[in-house]
Amino acid sequence: MAANVARRCPWGSARRLGLVAYRNYSSSGNSYPNIPLTVPLPGVPKPLFATVDTQQGFETKVTTLENGLQVASQNKFGQFCTVGILINSGSRYEAKYIGGISHFLEKLAFSSTAQFGSKDEILLTLEKHGGICDCQASRDTTMYAVSADVKGLDTVVGLLADVVLQPRLSDEEIEMTRMVVRFELEDLNMRPDPEPLLTEMIHAAAYRENTVGLNRFCLGEDVEKIDREVLHSYLRNYYTPDRMVLAAVGVEHERLVDCARKYLLGTEPVWGSVVAKDVDKSVAQYTGGILKLEKDMSNVSLGPTPIPELTHIMIGLETCSFLEEDFIPFAVLNMMMGGGGSFSAGGPGKGMFTRLYLNVLNRHHWMYNATSYHHSYEDTGLLCIHASADPRQVREMVEIITREFILMAGAVGEVELERAKTQLQSMLMMNLESRPVIFEDVGRQVLATGMRKLPHELCVLIGKVGIEDIKRVVTKMLHNKPAVAALGDLMELPSYEHIQAALSSQDGRLPRVYRLFR
Repeated sequence: MAANVARRCPWGSARRLGLVAYRNYSSSGNSYPNIPLTVPLPGVPKPLFATVDTQQGFETKVTTLENGLQVASQNKFGQFCTVGILINSGSRYEAKYIGGISHFLEKLAFSSTAQFGSKDEILLTLEKHGGICDCQASRDTTMYAVSADVKGLDTVVGLLADVVLQPRLSDEEIEMTRMVVRFELEDLNMRPDPEPLLTEMIHAAAYRENTVGLNRFCLGEDVEKIDREVLHSYLRNYYTPDRMVLAAVGVEHERLVDCARKYLLGTEPVWGSVVAKDVDKSVAQYTGGILKLEKDMSNVSLGPTPIPELTHIMIGLETCSFLEEDFIPFAVLNMMMGGGGSFSAGGPGKGMFTRLYLNVLNRHHWMYNATSYHHSYEDTGLLCIHASADPRQVREMVEIITREFILMAGAVGEVELERAKTQLQSMLMMNLESRPVIFEDVGRQVLATGMRKLPHELCVLIGKVGIEDIKRVVTKMLHNKPAVAALGDLMELPSYEHIQAALSSQDGRLPRVYRLFR
C-alpha cells in the first residue's frame, strides 16, 4: 500500500507523508525485489571516494637556497600556475633616494632585458603558454608575477629572473616611463574617488617623513631626476637574493627549486654587485599630526548625475604590526566597524549591519561615506575611518567619527562580535579561492616571517577573539595621538587640538566653539 501511494505521489509529497520509497527496477530494466534505498544494490561494487591523507597536502613548502633566496610553493590542482618574485623593497626604503623609485620601477617592469629585446618579445613568449604578467609596488613589497600554463614553468622562471636581475633600462624606456608616471599623477588628482590620495595623506601625517610615511608615488619634480644610474644604485642595495622570495601556486615544489637553482643561483645582476652596502633598516616612528589640502571638489564629476561637492576627512590611530598577536583582534575590530558608501544594495554579507552603517550612515542621511580601513606593516599599523559630507557639515561629521572611536572601547555585543568574526573568516576563505591571491599571501608571509600560517590556523585565531580582546586593543589604541588627513573645502574643519581633545574625552564630543558671527 505504502509503495503504491509512493509511486502515485511526487517525491516531495511522499517524503512529507513519511512513506518509505522502494526500488522496483534496475538501470538495465531488470526487476529487483522491493529493496529500501538505504540498502546497496546487489552486484554493484562499493564506491571509492577520494580522501586527503593528512594536512600536509595543504602546507606551504619553503626552501632556502645557498645565496639566501627563499623558494615557496603551495599545491593547487589546475592547468595554470601563478609564479612570481617578491622583493623586500618599496617606498619605505627611499629616505636616502629620490622619492618614487619603486613607483618608477613598477611602471618600467617587463621592459627589455638581456634576453628579450623589447616588452613585445616578453609578451609574445608568455602568450605561447597562455600567460599574463604584472608588477605591483607597495610601501614595503615589490612583486613581479606571471600566470601561465604549468608546462611553461621553466620559461616563466627564466623570464622572471631576467626581468628582475637583467633589465636594460634604456633611455627610450625611461623616457616612456616618465610619461606614464606623469599621466598617472594627473589621473590621481582628477579622479572622483579621493581614497588613494587620502591614504597617502594619512600615512604622511601619521609617520611624518619616515618609512611608511614617505610618498608612494613619484612626484612631478622627481620624475626628471630618475635615470639609469639612480635606479642601479637603488637596485644594488635592495634587489639582493636574501631580500627575495620566489613564490608559486600550482606547481611541484621540487621542480620550482630546480628552476630557481638554474636561473637565480649564481646569476650576476646587470648592476654588478650582489652584496648590499647601504640598506635602510629604520623602524617606523609614529608621529601623529594633520595634513590638509584645500581643493575645489565642486567639479570632480560633471555629467547628467554629477557627484555633489564633498569634503573628505580621514582620522587614524596607530595599532600594531602584522607580526604581533593583537593583529587578529584589530582585524576583527576593523570588520566590526565596516561601513561603505551611502548607497549599497545587499544584506549582511555587504556589511549593512556593521557599526558605521547602523550608527552613522543610517542615522545621518547627509553623510555620503563612512568606511573603516586597517593598514598593517611589519613594525606598525594604522586603523582609519574615512568620512565624506557636504563642506558645511564637516564639524558635525568629525564629531560623529570621534564618537565612534570612543564607542569602540564601550560595550561590545556578543552578536555583533560573532558576526564580525564570521564575516572575516568567510572573506578570508573566499579570497583564498583565487590562485593569484594565494600566491600573494604565500609570498608576503614567507618574505616577512620565513613561513606561512594556513587559512584554517587563522580562522582558529579569529574564532578565539573575545570581547575583552577588543576592549584591550582599543584602549591601547586610544592612548595615541591621532593622524588626520583632510581634502576639499576645509572652512568648517575643527583644529587638530580639538580633534585630539575629542578622542581623549569620555564621549568623543568636540570642545564647544562660540562665535559672534557665522
